[in-house]
Amino acid sequence: MALKAVHVSDVTNFYQVPENASLGVELNRVPYQIPKFLVVGHRGNGMNILTSGDQRMKAIKENSIMSFNSAAKFPVDFIEFDVQVTKDGCPIIFHDDFIISEDNGVIFEKRVTELCLSEFLCYGPQNEAGKIGKPLLRKTENGGIVSWNVEKDDSLCTLKDAFQQVEPSVGFNIELKFDFHIVYQEDYLIHVLQAVLKVVLEYAHDRPIIFSSFQPDAVLLVRKLQNTYPVFFLTIGRAAIFYDARMNSLEEAIKLCVEGGLHGIVFEVTGVFRNPGAVTKIKDAQLSLLTFGKLNNVAEAVYMQYLMGIDGVIVDLVKEITDAVSDMIKPSKVDDSEEATLAEEGNREVVEVKSNPHFSQKELSFLLKLIPQLIQE
Repeated sequence: MALKAVHVSDVTNFYQVPENASLGVELNRVPYQIPKFLVVGHRGNGMNILTSGDQRMKAIKENSIMSFNSAAKFPVDFIEFDVQVTKDGCPIIFHDDFIISEDNGVIFEKRVTELCLSEFLCYGPQNEAGKIGKPLLRKTENGGIVSWNVEKDDSLCTLKDAFQQVEPSVGFNIELKFDFHIVYQEDYLIHVLQAVLKVVLEYAHDRPIIFSSFQPDAVLLVRKLQNTYPVFFLTIGRAAIFYDARMNSLEEAIKLCVEGGLHGIVFEVTGVFRNPGAVTKIKDAQLSLLTFGKLNNVAEAVYMQYLMGIDGVIVDLVKEITDAVSDMIKPSKVDDSEEATLAEEGNREVVEVKSNPHFSQKELSFLLKLIPQLIQE
């Protein structure tokens, strides 16, 4: 099911960007409608799962300029990536809390936010000819350490690099990344967010931007610090697994968004299928809704979300899902008689309507079984 991309010229109704953006604003959320079903590339062209048997999950280095521009070749609306700020105040793009490397056979890890920019950029492939970077390793889900080997590797990058080097028609979903296990002081959060906002306000120009974060205080603060771009709260929305109660339920997420003047929620997709009523709750609160998770790499699951009124999906398989969305949600022309009655006199515009997707019996069977199977997981 593939959607046609919303590029810069198509998103004028998504949000209004003030002519003179400034830091420090009054909260006054104006509910808005995302104009179309969005497809967002996760960490660019997809996250890396280095132990996966699926080569697509280790084709291109995630969160890299190469991955971003690869995703931009397809009708993707936004790319999502993780931003942290180095010890010397530079916003960089990297997902994990720690850099893991090896020196003389000894594996070590360093917290990303405790590195200065020059040290951060020393890991992995280097842009300077003839320069060899330090090995870049990664921890797997089961705690093992593996080399970060992908088919197409690329150097680490900064947020400024992304603005300057990525195709300008694609929007940026900037996830403000913080460690789940740390209780952050407000002064530190403001320092980090102002460093990010400085780069965004200088280099974004007409590029669509969405801010998001799992960190409740971070989303509230970035909303207070700027009134230019929409802010979404990321949540798994179930089970008491975090120290902060605001992160542990959909009800708390909605309350946070409404009271904090936020614009939407990014919800884990299985939570939507287990509790379809969540969509109604979020919409009743006049919030937009995006989803993330592995099921968003299944075309039929994405189409079900489109039918449920969800505003968009964050996906790893950018090519496959944009193709599928285009096939399932593509517009078709009305017949000549309808067109004649709908077209204004002297201006016979072609009117487009959504066509119904054509499923095989096998596909229909899968769709009918999909929701119950998810609920049982």
